[in-house]
Amino acid sequence: MTRIAKRKFGSITKRKAFFLVPAGIYLGLMSVYPLAILIKMSMSRVTETTINQKWPSAGLLNYKEGIKSGQVTGALNRTLMFVTIVTLIGLIMGFFSAIALKNSGKFSTFLMAGMVFIWALPPVINGSVWKFLLSQNGLINTILHQFGMTSVPFLYNAHVALLFISLVNSWAVIPFNALVFRAAILSIPEEILEASKLDGVNAWQEIKYITFPFLKPTGFVLTILTVVYAFRSFDFIYVMTFGGPGTATNTLPYLSYNQSFAQYNFGLGSSTAILTLLIVFSLGIFYSRTLSKEESI
Repeated sequence: MTRIAKRKFGSITKRKAFFLVPAGIYLGLMSVYPLAILIKMSMSRVTETTINQKWPSAGLLNYKEGIKSGQVTGALNRTLMFVTIVTLIGLIMGFFSAIALKNSGKFSTFLMAGMVFIWALPPVINGSVWKFLLSQNGLINTILHQFGMTSVPFLYNAHVALLFISLVNSWAVIPFNALVFRAAILSIPEEILEASKLDGVNAWQEIKYITFPFLKPTGFVLTILTVVYAFRSFDFIYVMTFGGPGTATNTLPYLSYNQSFAQYNFGLGSSTAILTLLIVFSLGIFYSRTLSKEESI
């Protein structure tokens, strides 16, 4: 590389660094500093009586207490079950919804409008609507009563509450997955589809041998994004069940909230939040590496 080229490259690098400064300051103030405080809090004894004083150091006692009590392990198991259901349903239904949306027409237009509406709906409103539908005296149970059936405790039975919360979260994530899958389907070369039709390929064979292989990279990235979304999900649980009945829907994010703002043990709640962040951060690194590999191909 010549001196002129080196100077030009150096000036471009400096210019890019200059434009990154405002974003770096903003991220530092809004992300790095609160995260540092959270880590410090997780290693201190912080309650409602000591929060405005100097925090006594606790080392890793908060982490040990959370794991030893069984609260973290129990919440982790529920979170993994929740994430599995949301991811599977979100991806499968998103894929088939994208297949239905790929052709233009009145049905596709109506379906897409409905999906965009669901995706744009705030989780608090979405959760409130579903709570009204699934509550003991909600619309669904009222309809069941009209047909002489007994009420179904959708949100009040410890054995099924997590399942229905997961289904509602899946309902909210399907539109995003469907729209991304649809964009990937529309990028499939038209020549390949036309050639397959000339060879007598039916609709199912087209999905199995053409569409599905083309969507594998997109599906892989969407899987990671959906897992991260499900792992940090809090809104629907807070609105619909408050972590109940008992601890049936008490996932890691909600456990952290409960420990901090219901039990006022901010140190313990912060340690749970840090464990959750570590899992999500690991998934984020995995996502970044996967994306960079896909871009390099």
